[in-house]
Amino acid sequence: MTPAVLETHLDGLTLARRGKVRDVYDLGEHLLIVATDRISAFDYVLGSGIPDKGKVLTQLSAFWFDHLGDLVPHHCLAVDVEDFPAVTRPHRDILRGRSMLVRKTNPLPVECVARGYLSGSGWKDYQKSGAVCGVALPAGLRESDRLPQPIFTPATKAETGHDENISEAQAGAIVGADLARRLRELTLGLYARGVDHGESCGIIIADTKFEFGLAGDTLLLIDEALTPDSSRFWPRDQYEPGRAQMSFDKQFVRDHLEAIGWNKQPPVPSLPDDVVSRTRDKYLEAYRRLTGDDLRV
Repeated sequence: MTPAVLETHLDGLTLARRGKVRDVYDLGEHLLIVATDRISAFDYVLGSGIPDKGKVLTQLSAFWFDHLGDLVPHHCLAVDVEDFPAVTRPHRDILRGRSMLVRKTNPLPVECVARGYLSGSGWKDYQKSGAVCGVALPAGLRESDRLPQPIFTPATKAETGHDENISEAQAGAIVGADLARRLRELTLGLYARGVDHGESCGIIIADTKFEFGLAGDTLLLIDEALTPDSSRFWPRDQYEPGRAQMSFDKQFVRDHLEAIGWNKQPPVPSLPDDVVSRTRDKYLEAYRRLTGDDLRV
């Protein structure tokens, strides 16, 4: 197994910021987004990475950008290092397979979440209030039940800490009512396309989040799309409502952290080798199922 890439230091390139997973470099006219193998859970970056995870995120996002491009334009310009600007050439080995040249945008300060199943924080919300993020749902639903129809539950974006769920009206107050309606329409349309493809590959996409940005007046899909980091992927043949589901995402890591009794405060734990290996396998299987190809490592 290749070592995990936890941080990049690319001499000659200007580091704009480090996120929980991605290192972003400013190339002037464009940005270079490098997906590392860092993994976060409960709002903290853990002490262990998942080898090749960043390659899964980049290559799977590129697959989805192509698959969804007729619904909304996206920010991706190139994923092949041979098509990147000359200034990046000394770093081709580290960038290959895990980086993306993208258009610069003004990111909207709202995350756009689509939920088709009752899980995670949505299930906790429903147990308390009979609603998810203020969206009333029928009584008597079980954990992991499919919702009568997918719902749009936006959230504020946080660089650190936890994103906060907000109502569509609150999203409208932030970005404008017309744009909020457009975001809802796009989010549910993109999710529906993803769900249909996932079903054909034996994967239930229970929920996902999208991010958008403006390049002038043009609205673009940015960041990542329908990855194991931004979505809940469940194996369709093992789906059974009324309980938590097996998954292809980092739920396996969350379950381990819950099992060891971590208090979700620093110091952050490292993951044992078997958890790292099994999590990597889940990411790779999700990639293979959804794209029909092996990861380019």
